[in-house]
Amino acid sequence: MSITKLLADYEHGPLLLRPLLSGMAAEQIDAAPVPGKWSTRQVICHLADADLLYANRFKQIIVEDQPVVAVMDPDDYAERLFYDRRDLQAEIESIEVIRRQMSAILNSLPEEAFQRIGVHAIDGPLTLQTYIERITNHIPHHARTIADKRRELGLNIEIAGL
Repeated sequence: MSITKLLADYEHGPLLLRPLLSGMAAEQIDAAPVPGKWSTRQVICHLADADLLYANRFKQIIVEDQPVVAVMDPDDYAERLFYDRRDLQAEIESIEVIRRQMSAILNSLPEEAFQRIGVHAIDGPLTLQTYIERITNHIPHHARTIADKRRELGLNIEIAGL
């Protein structure tokens, strides 16, 4: 995939989120129809925290030489950062703002910058492009999960691209 296409997909990822919440009552947003799986609220909070973490990774990789980047334990974040209490609209707005800011920065970079390395504590050295690919695919992955939750709750939804 070209960098131009990747960056466009990254920037437009948040557009998948609001339609997923359309027509959902608060109890449906907080329902966990599959035991042991997160509610829609928790998934959205996870996406917001992951986007913030990745934005920081991007900046580290752009600025520093082969930085070691932070690792996220999603379950620890969910428990300790009160995913069950956070405001969904604020979480989605956070993702939108982060992606707009990072898109402006990423679109300003020369092509060779996407080959800069960040060292992940588990996965080892990865390029900036690989990190962008990972977070770009993150929203569609979880959007499909939320669409599945909606179906389990009897709320059908069809969203292009899922």
